[in-house]
Amino acid sequence: MATLEALTTKIKRLQEQAEAIRVKQAAATLERIAELMRENGVTLADIEAHIGGKKRKGRPAKNGAVAHTATVVKYQDPKTGATWSGRGRAPAWIAQAKRRNRFLVSGDASAASVSPSPSNGSGKRQGDYVRGPQPAKYRDPKTGATWSGRGRAPAWMANAKDRSKFLIEAEA
Repeated sequence: MATLEALTTKIKRLQEQAEAIRVKQAAATLERIAELMRENGVTLADIEAHIGGKKRKGRPAKNGAVAHTATVVKYQDPKTGATWSGRGRAPAWIAQAKRRNRFLVSGDASAASVSPSPSNGSGKRQGDYVRGPQPAKYRDPKTGATWSGRGRAPAWMANAKDRSKFLIEAEA
């Protein structure tokens, strides 16, 4: 029977062999990458430009999309000259403005003409999110519990294949 000391020595030797094999494979992989780069005329600068120099967060930009590093100025404060791209949290000078199009940069006239106008006459743009409690849309026939259709589905609804049988409008 093998002793504990003999087994730990054998484990250590096997771990060293595994590490040597890993280093050898990594070196072979790097050599193959360098060979492909030489064959195709690719430089490290090309790779960094393709990757972005750092790890990206989220999904990569689609073709034609503006990169995060090169944002275009869309709004400008006429008093101070401060600018904002329209992305992220709005600065104080525009946050409370009811009509932001008066802060648009003059070169961005297309954005002013594209601004949506309410067609239903109610003063709300189509697609605005209604905040606060919502009317019930679904009802559990067994317990009478209701669900508005917003947020996580309750247990009685989560596994239902056909949600139409729970619709409140269908009962009327």
